[in-house]
Amino acid sequence: MQDPLDGQIIGLLGSEDGRRRAFDLLVKAYNRRIYWHVRRLVNAHEDADDVVQNTFIKVWENLHRYRGEARVYTWLYRIASNEALNYLRSAARRSTLTLAEEEEQMEGSYSDAGGPEGEEIIQRLEAAIRRLPDKQRLVFNLKYYEEMKYEEMAEVTGTSVGALKASYHHAVKKIEEYLNGD
Repeated sequence: MQDPLDGQIIGLLGSEDGRRRAFDLLVKAYNRRIYWHVRRLVNAHEDADDVVQNTFIKVWENLHRYRGEARVYTWLYRIASNEALNYLRSAARRSTLTLAEEEEQMEGSYSDAGGPEGEEIIQRLEAAIRRLPDKQRLVFNLKYYEEMKYEEMAEVTGTSVGALKASYHHAVKKIEEYLNGD
C-alpha cells in the first residue's frame, strides 16, 4: 500500500518546479525523523547536522532518479544510514580519543530523562549502544527507536531479514551484557 505522501511526491517529479516542491515536502515531512535517526548513530548534534545536510544534498541530487520502487521514507533512511556509516568510518580513521574519553565527552549528549536516576539509566544505555559495531548499532536503532519492521529495515540496509534478526539479537545481547556488568 502506497503512502499518500509517496504518491504526491512521485506526481511532482515530472518537472523541475515539481521536483523542488517534492524536495520541500520531503524535508518538511522527514527532517526531524532523519535527524534523530542519524543522531543516535553519530551521537553529537553538530555531526548529526552535517550528516543530515549531506543526506538531503544526496536526496536532492538523486531525486530525479527516484521511481517509487521503495517507499520514500525507506529510501531516505537508506541514504541517511549510508551517510552516517560513512561518517563513522571516516571519524574512526581520524579519531585519537579512547572509548572512555568519548563516553565522557558524550555523557548526557541527548538524554532528557526526568531526574538523576533516569539520566543515569539513559547514559548507560547510550554507552552500551555506542560500544556496538556500526552495523549492529544501525540495526538496533532502526528496530528499537524507529520501530521499523524487519522487511522495511531490509529495504533500508540492503540486508536480508534473517541477517537483520541475527544482528539485532546480537546487539541486544551485547547491550544486556554491558548493562549487567558482564
